[in-house]
Amino acid sequence: MNPMTQPKIGWIGPGIMGLPMCKNLMKAGFILAVYARRPEAAQELVNQGVEYYANPAALAANVDIVISIVSDTPDVEAVLLGDNGVIAGGKPGLLVVDMSTISPVTTREIAEKLSEKGIRMLDAPVSGGDVGAIAGTLTIMVGGNADDLEYARPVLAAMGKTITHIGNHGAGQLAKACNQLIAAQTVIAVTEAFEMAKAAGVDPAKVRAALLGGFAYSKVLELHGQRILDENFEPGFKAHLHNKDMHIVTDTAATFGLNLPGTQHAADYMQALVDAGLGELDSSALAKIVQKNALT
Repeated sequence: MNPMTQPKIGWIGPGIMGLPMCKNLMKAGFILAVYARRPEAAQELVNQGVEYYANPAALAANVDIVISIVSDTPDVEAVLLGDNGVIAGGKPGLLVVDMSTISPVTTREIAEKLSEKGIRMLDAPVSGGDVGAIAGTLTIMVGGNADDLEYARPVLAAMGKTITHIGNHGAGQLAKACNQLIAAQTVIAVTEAFEMAKAAGVDPAKVRAALLGGFAYSKVLELHGQRILDENFEPGFKAHLHNKDMHIVTDTAATFGLNLPGTQHAADYMQALVDAGLGELDSSALAKIVQKNALT
């Protein structure tokens, strides 16, 4: 984008993911304004000269694009549609890009309500965790109007490496739900493979090394497989957030009348991990539940 025509961006949610994403936008030359439900979360940006607004409505009234990345579906509804939400301050033509991971069904409803006020919306959830957010290499899955995506593409390109238009509103969130169910089930598969190797007296680290060069290769085997071997579950993506995502997955499956037993099994294990008080660990700690059940 020509600096003279660059849109001003209003950011909602400068958290573990949002803060480094904001920094990458600033490195790319974009002008930012920010709102945070906890004002202290925005302090680092404010210290760097980013303008702070007291609520999403005021933010939306003074920017061209609003980007939100908050925890859950009700949080998105609150900042976009609630009292003093974006819908209350946004002018016709404003583009909202929600990068949270929320319900695909609710996303469609939010987009419809915003459109009644002339506000455009893209759902653009991400994969890659805090590492990808810091490096600017996130995978971004986009739902919404193709022309709106082209307008926002230079902005998204400052934060992500792979940007894919999936389809209409909600399609980005549906793709993210697919990502989360595959990731959870693959952690289970990798852990079960390691447990079988150990039970047979075979070194699981050597099994992993062999499988990395074969058809069973996956990023989960590469990254989480090493975490599991090292028993290092320092959080990159916390288990309680993946648990929230698995509820989105199972709710979406139920909406469409699907029976997905593998997904339900993974969701039950993820819930068990959180119920065990381990929700602050990385979601790959799902291996702990698999290991426990493998021995019973």
